[in-house]
Amino acid sequence: ESNDPSTGPTSARANPPKRLVLGCGALAHELVAALAQHPETKANTKLHCLPAKLHNTPQFIASAVDDYLTEHGAQYDDILVAYGDCGTAGALDEVLNTHQATRLPGAHCYEFYAGTDLFERLQDQELGSFYLTDFLVRHFERLVIEGLGLDRNPEMRAVYFRHYRKLVYLAQTEDAQLQAEASAIAQRFGWDYDYQPVGLAGLAPIVGRSVSIPVQLA
Repeated sequence: ESNDPSTGPTSARANPPKRLVLGCGALAHELVAALAQHPETKANTKLHCLPAKLHNTPQFIASAVDDYLTEHGAQYDDILVAYGDCGTAGALDEVLNTHQATRLPGAHCYEFYAGTDLFERLQDQELGSFYLTDFLVRHFERLVIEGLGLDRNPEMRAVYFRHYRKLVYLAQTEDAQLQAEASAIAQRFGWDYDYQPVGLAGLAPIVGRSVSIPVQLA
């Protein structure tokens, strides 16, 4: 299903929002939190999120973005798409050029959350790193274990993850429970564990200024 954490009913406003943020459903909580820190930007912004399950099927991201912008994009003066390239091999950028839209910088959410410099350092330290965000920690069983069929075929774990040595948790919040869950996942797979509290700074382009790390998201 789609997620639409709207900033409020357009019909109730004298001036409907002129700016669209079209986001990945895996970022919905974080996008809402970032906008909430800047009420004046939020008031002029329509936030709509595409289904989070596209995270596992990047070949469908570009067409889903194209479909939404074809139907709704003309209503807005400014469109920012809250995805990286996210495995679309440039197809998303082609769609965005068609609609005169922009996206967050970087290849994926791990890079724009961490920032390119930190992400490259992490990759240099251990190429075989498996990255998690708050969303992926919360939904690890559903998206990774069940999504890859490891609940039915646990022997495939050695095939899927044979080159991984470290789990890097790029945390958007300072949440002790999520930290404990991420550490437990690392232990479960026999990986080293690296906690990186990167916050929401990677989402700054949606508000045009800095955003801080919330202690915990609802």
